[in-house]
Amino acid sequence: MLWIKNGIVVDPKNGIDAERMDIFVKNGKIVNEEDVRKEDCRVIDANNKLVVAGGVDMHAHIAGSKINVGRTMRPEEMRVVRQTAGKLRASMGRVLLTSPAIGYEYARMGYTTAVEAATPPIGAPHTHEELDSIPVVDKASLTVFGNWHPVFKYAADRDREKMKAFIAWALERTKGFGVKVVNPGGVEAWMYGGNVRNLDDEVPKWSVTPREIITELVNANEELNLPHSVHLHCNNLGVPGNYQTTIETIKLVSGIRNDSRQVLHVTHVQFNAYAGSSWRDVASGAAEIAKVVNSMDNVTIDMGQAIFGHATAMTSDAPFQFTLHKLTGSRWVNKDTEIEGGAGIVPITYMPKNPVHALQWAIGLELGLLVESDRVVLSTDYPNGGPYTEYPYVMAMLMSRRMREKELDRVSPYVQKATSLPAIEVEKTLYEVIEMTRSLPARVMGLESKGHLGTGADADIAIYNLNPNDLDPASQYDVVNREFRVPAYTIKDGEIIVKDGNLLKETWGRTYWVDARKKASVDSIDSDLNEFFTEYYTVRRENYGVAEYWMRKPERLEVN
Repeated sequence: MLWIKNGIVVDPKNGIDAERMDIFVKNGKIVNEEDVRKEDCRVIDANNKLVVAGGVDMHAHIAGSKINVGRTMRPEEMRVVRQTAGKLRASMGRVLLTSPAIGYEYARMGYTTAVEAATPPIGAPHTHEELDSIPVVDKASLTVFGNWHPVFKYAADRDREKMKAFIAWALERTKGFGVKVVNPGGVEAWMYGGNVRNLDDEVPKWSVTPREIITELVNANEELNLPHSVHLHCNNLGVPGNYQTTIETIKLVSGIRNDSRQVLHVTHVQFNAYAGSSWRDVASGAAEIAKVVNSMDNVTIDMGQAIFGHATAMTSDAPFQFTLHKLTGSRWVNKDTEIEGGAGIVPITYMPKNPVHALQWAIGLELGLLVESDRVVLSTDYPNGGPYTEYPYVMAMLMSRRMREKELDRVSPYVQKATSLPAIEVEKTLYEVIEMTRSLPARVMGLESKGHLGTGADADIAIYNLNPNDLDPASQYDVVNREFRVPAYTIKDGEIIVKDGNLLKETWGRTYWVDARKKASVDSIDSDLNEFFTEYYTVRRENYGVAEYWMRKPERLEVN
């Protein structure tokens, strides 16, 4: 049992803004004071310290074949050995961290939950093996659906019941948490040497469009009532003028409602927020996207903030990665995953004096500042936009115009004419930034026990050496940037994992997955699945997928 005394609590989900409170922990959960014997509690003196829920990173690429290929492409990354404590495992990497380092660095920053954002279905065993190698944090993975042949078939046929059955079957087989959609139809078109350029382009051989794929998946997802909405990587990523596609896509769900959460989450929007007709006149479309998102209460986004320095682009959007390879001349890997999709990997370095890179950096901040804080999650789309270990830098930038002005002095002047960032006066409050990194990502994912400090929540807690009542983030941005990198304590399931930035022990978090089979007739697609596996797959159906007993610490969330 723990007794956290006299902390200054910020807990947006429960409306608590810098109130002095005690927090009590028992059996890994936050409980009421009367539920513990104080004389039996270990006491943590949090006097004048900030106490918040553990951070939730709802979109990062932390496991699977793509990150391993990325490590292979950048062997110099592995020469960096990160400091570890005691008998903990080797912690290596600069941006592309090894699996142990991923868990350690999240914990060192006060984060306790992370979601792998794109799992190719046939690669699910590999993904789960790596998730099981990441210590401390709780995890989940999103299964990629948007270019899977059965999805094309059921969307073209408008067969909602079979679409629901297929989603339920696929989530169980992959032990996935939700429906991820990447450049719907575009990756399949890439197999024929093309792409899709608008929502009404037909996918070759299938007589179905991105518009139909998205709307059918969203409606099926909502009828299944999955914890998380469809998680969408829009068409035309990385293309000047693509902000218009993003806005058109968001408006597809204007008539779909869910009283408990959004019905669509649009991810790493920075990469889909470009105005202009070419790279010669590319500009920001973030303000226009922000207006649309703020006008709708059923859509959320995350930033996809670019961080200057090394990164590695890796997505299930094969045509975009080839385009990036051609633009930069960097090394490139392409991967075709059966009848499910295709991915690409390209190393990249964001440079502040490069006009396009500076534009990307500015657009991410525009989105974080202009979209209301209950609709935009802080992310870098790790490692596409850069390391998640730079979240404190982004938090400080959102809270301080003075810091942004200082940073603008060192980036390409192209940003001054191509974005609205220099004129934005908004300074997010600490409450809003905690919402963007804790309560909102937990709500977006449907993880009810995460992201807050209410009774019954998981005892995932971060304590920082700063007092919100004495802090002016606008002028003390250096304090924000420094202190959010090194928590006084990180507590996971009631255990103290980090103290004063030092790792004390290695624990193992859960891996969440969603079982929706009671909400759909999986037997109805049995013959279709047999046909797909017999005709097109290189593995037998009975050998496909992940058994729960293979996983280190599975946590099944059943949808009834």
